[in-house]
Amino acid sequence: MADFVIDVVVEAALESVPEGPQEVEALLETAVRATLAHEKQSPPLELSILLTDDEQIQQMNRDFRGFDKPTDVLSFPAGEALPGMEEADPYLGDIAISVPYAARQAAQAGHDLAGELQLLTIHGVLHLLGYDHDEPAEKEAMWQAQTAVLTTLNLQHVTPTEA
Repeated sequence: MADFVIDVVVEAALESVPEGPQEVEALLETAVRATLAHEKQSPPLELSILLTDDEQIQQMNRDFRGFDKPTDVLSFPAGEALPGMEEADPYLGDIAISVPYAARQAAQAGHDLAGELQLLTIHGVLHLLGYDHDEPAEKEAMWQAQTAVLTTLNLQHVTPTEA
């Protein structure tokens, strides 16, 4: 039976998350599945999530977006199939999240780090699915989708912010 494949790589310290690394991975996988279900996506689909630090995400932000500063989340859609890959290969792309950045945002917003990591995961998956927030109408659609998924996860107290 086909399923979603969600690869979570933890390279950042998660000591400030009381749930612990394995529980955080499970929470992120749940957030991915809820987002894909909300967007009516069916398996098989695959994506990866990297939990990293400010330094590494700053380097990625500089290298891929031209912004020499850390950020909370970056999404890298898979795009065109590489030579040798089938056009139908189900790889959506990669998401990178800075845990220290997320911790600061969670503290500012008054919710826990686990909730912030789930929000950023939802945000990243929506980007992989083609959502954006450059224009007001795009942002409204994306924020509505995020809010709907957060509500299904009983995280309506976690609200999106702009990095």
